[in-house]
Amino acid sequence: MPRPPLEVADLIREAGQAFIERSRHWLTWQHLKVLLAIERCRTAALGGHLDECTGCGQRAISYNSCRNRHCPKCQANARDRWLEARGRDLLPTRYVHVVFTLPHQLSPLALQNKREIYSLLFRTSAETLLQVARDPKHLGAEIGFFSVLHTWNQKLLHHPHVHCVVPAGGLAPDHTRWKMAQRRFFLPVAVLGEVFRGKFVDGLRQLHTQRKLSFRGALAKLQNPRAFAAWLRLLFRSRWVVYSKRPFGGAEQALRYLGRYTHRVAISNHRLVSLGDGVVTFRWRDSAHNNRPSLMTLTVEEFLRRFLLHLLPPGFVRIRHFGFLAHRRRGTLLPLCFQLFSGFRPPPASDPTAPLWRCPICGGSMVVIERLTTAQIRPRSPPTLAQTLQ
Repeated sequence: MPRPPLEVADLIREAGQAFIERSRHWLTWQHLKVLLAIERCRTAALGGHLDECTGCGQRAISYNSCRNRHCPKCQANARDRWLEARGRDLLPTRYVHVVFTLPHQLSPLALQNKREIYSLLFRTSAETLLQVARDPKHLGAEIGFFSVLHTWNQKLLHHPHVHCVVPAGGLAPDHTRWKMAQRRFFLPVAVLGEVFRGKFVDGLRQLHTQRKLSFRGALAKLQNPRAFAAWLRLLFRSRWVVYSKRPFGGAEQALRYLGRYTHRVAISNHRLVSLGDGVVTFRWRDSAHNNRPSLMTLTVEEFLRRFLLHLLPPGFVRIRHFGFLAHRRRGTLLPLCFQLFSGFRPPPASDPTAPLWRCPICGGSMVVIERLTTAQIRPRSPPTLAQTLQ
């Protein structure tokens, strides 16, 4: 895919130090660290390396990546490595895409308690799937799946939800056979929504009792147990949305699905359209009108404010495994699942020595022949616009 003409890094440079000065009342050290990483990613500021083709001798300088998980430019390689590893875990069966979404009333609380609320979202959505699937009235089986956290919508507003990719079936209670879900149906979304709501609200109640939630600004009154209990009751008046797509394809299609969701950030560089006079225009899909493509224009400062809403707490794991794919169980149960699909063997691991980059001239392997520091690489880097105008 060609490099986009406009990047989030360009917006950060456009906003400049003035944006930081005007936003100091809410910017944290993590915000500043991410902004700096994205701005410097794949530039001479981070140094680089000199690569040479083993076939034709073609040489090229590559700038280092920042490797920040919120950077739009650093996710492709991480995604490919993750998908390669997970490809060996995918079973030869149909898969289901299930999405659990928090109601908008919870957004202010989630923004003030990201680690607690997002962890609760992971736990309760997983418990809901496992419990309903285990019920003999529905599937009556033990399932396993991946969950991926997203916190945004197409407009970059706060919209916490988890994407779950689930095999359309599971292990029978006695682990002697694989129970397949119905061709057009997996689990009832109405039941999933009710169970999810009950578990999440109960989890909020426990967090409040254990004093693990913080309340600031307009939410300060919720520190009072009675006010919080009254607020919780309001959550039962709204419908909690759980979306389930019809069972689709097999392992290869599931991999493509996972590739769309696993290592995404709030917005990709390819959605940016234009920048000028302090405003930025980007593409978005209007789900209320059949995902009709639309354009949105925001000031650069508002765009960055929305972008920074979606920073995750340091060390927070945003891709998790549950059921028979949970790390403590997969070593025993995953091989058993493969055995129940008679004659099927998981694909072999790819060659770890395969080149990550091939020569654009002859297709040979590019290998690093010299590491370059920032001081070494700056004289070799292309001139900046400011240098060109001097």
